[in-house]
Amino acid sequence: MRKLYPEALADQSFDNTGLLLEAPFDPIRRQMNSVLLTIDLTKAVADEAIERKDCVVVAYHPIIFRGFKSLTLSDCQQQSILRLALEGISVYSPHTAVDAAPGGLADWLADIVTGHLPDPEPETHTAQPQKNPPETIEEDVVSEANTSADQPAEAKKRPQRPKMSMQRTYSQPTYPSHRPVDASKTDLAPSSVDHTRSVINPVTGVEGFEGAGFGRLVTFSEHQPLTHLVERIAHGVGSPKGFPLAIPQGKQVEDIQIRTVGVSAGSGHNVLKGVDADLLFTGELSHHEALAATEKGQCVITLFHSNSERGYLSSVLKEKLTRVLREEWERIRKEVAEAQDLTPEWEDAVKDEDVLVECSEQDRDPFGVVILQSSKQEGKPLS
Repeated sequence: MRKLYPEALADQSFDNTGLLLEAPFDPIRRQMNSVLLTIDLTKAVADEAIERKDCVVVAYHPIIFRGFKSLTLSDCQQQSILRLALEGISVYSPHTAVDAAPGGLADWLADIVTGHLPDPEPETHTAQPQKNPPETIEEDVVSEANTSADQPAEAKKRPQRPKMSMQRTYSQPTYPSHRPVDASKTDLAPSSVDHTRSVINPVTGVEGFEGAGFGRLVTFSEHQPLTHLVERIAHGVGSPKGFPLAIPQGKQVEDIQIRTVGVSAGSGHNVLKGVDADLLFTGELSHHEALAATEKGQCVITLFHSNSERGYLSSVLKEKLTRVLREEWERIRKEVAEAQDLTPEWEDAVKDEDVLVECSEQDRDPFGVVILQSSKQEGKPLS
């Protein structure tokens, strides 16, 4: 991980990257030569890693941000750390080093908005205004026949508990797919629309990582319909059922043309603040930040924080890390094999040639999208 994303790239003002938990190695109870990739190290992900017998969890978000005064099982995060240590599973967190690296998260998101769908690119339309408003809650009045004679007159007309005029059915919360974004999985061709890109907040002084920094400013050679960018983003991040889109009041989505896009993974507050772009594309912005942007004539697309990050694990990091690990493990096996007086357990360990990197099946953003399935409501267009 340090070869791919040096800790020197991370935002040292707040971040806590690197090896956060180094579990003791026990050759007698040896784990698999496997790594589990996740955005958040939750209890469900810890259970998954223990069941799989992984030796390392690479958790993009640090599970430890500040110092501990104690480690107890009563704290859910500390409980996960203690359980992983007991099972011999270490934890590494790269966080903002991945954001800043060339070919990292910021470039991956920029590749998505500059991708291309088969010609002609799909035409995306917002819902049309409904002709007849949906039925509303009805108030049933208590009949006089069911009311005692000594009740006051106003009680006779008091409405019963409101009843819904129609049954509404909602879906289970839906989440973007974990599957990788590549040519075999989607028809989006990343970074194929003519454009230039620059780093918003450069990071310098890290040898071999020229061009590193936080956020990307994409400038298209020609204006792009906002509806096309919506389609590209949906394809690129795992086809979520929906995501927030903010546009200036008085405008229609279909009429908006985009020339510049400011991109930042996760929370875009610090990186995108003051960026002059037609569209801000990030994981999350606050209400007031989005409102200020639309008042200035900008558009905003947010995905929920970790949905702007999770797809990178399967589509980019998994392959990169597998390649580097295989090279490193082969080197280590040769070095250890030359040592004298190896125990049988060590001899067995170095005979294992396999290296496996997988993405967590349990990792997901806390927020899912619940969809109203049974309703006459057709939706209202953004304008």
